[in-house]
Amino acid sequence: MKIRCLIVDDEPLSQDVLKKYIADSPMLELVDICFDAFEANDKLQNDDIQLIFLDINMPKLSGVRFVKTLSNPPLVIFTTAYPEYAIEGFEVDAVDYLVKPFSFERFLKAINKAVEKINFANMKTAAGNRFILLKADKKVYKVNFDEIDYLQSFGDYIKVFTSEECLVVHDTVKNMLEQLPPEEFLRIHKSYIIALSKIQYIDGNQVKIADQLIPIGANYKDDLLKTLGEKS
Repeated sequence: MKIRCLIVDDEPLSQDVLKKYIADSPMLELVDICFDAFEANDKLQNDDIQLIFLDINMPKLSGVRFVKTLSNPPLVIFTTAYPEYAIEGFEVDAVDYLVKPFSFERFLKAINKAVEKINFANMKTAAGNRFILLKADKKVYKVNFDEIDYLQSFGDYIKVFTSEECLVVHDTVKNMLEQLPPEEFLRIHKSYIIALSKIQYIDGNQVKIADQLIPIGANYKDDLLKTLGEKS
């Protein structure tokens, strides 16, 4: 099945390049072309769009600000003539960003990332969402939720600690939280997510899991105690 996509860009030349690249990609289907975020918002409300090619620097409302207004955004590949906007783009979990002018090969690399994300999501849905797929060491690991003890972020990576191993994946805390069931996992520190069922005990501002003492952030302790109180 083809990925239904939308171009959101106010520059006709950029639109033409994307339109040609999409036409040359058998896995893509172009639904429409929009000149600004407001036009795109109407299209998203009335059509099934899986992927947006979104210009960051647009009049009225920037691409990044537009994505932040969406409650359930599709996958986003940002396009921009300004490389300095790349970091801002990844703050909203963009699949990739393309710096204009970009080649078809670079475009295809971004598309492959989107295809991978969609395939992961489809596999999880088919399995009842009882596991997460993690890409580490050039492999894709299927990890059941009940095997995870806790997760620790460092820089642009996440360490996922299970009862058997530690997997290092390129991801963000925010994105990982969105993939984990909220009734089973909780963020207790800016750098840590824990499996609630694996808690052995709480000692002051630390929690014991799998022979490790994990810090509890001051801004997260009330949520942890409230959650545990609701479960008791």
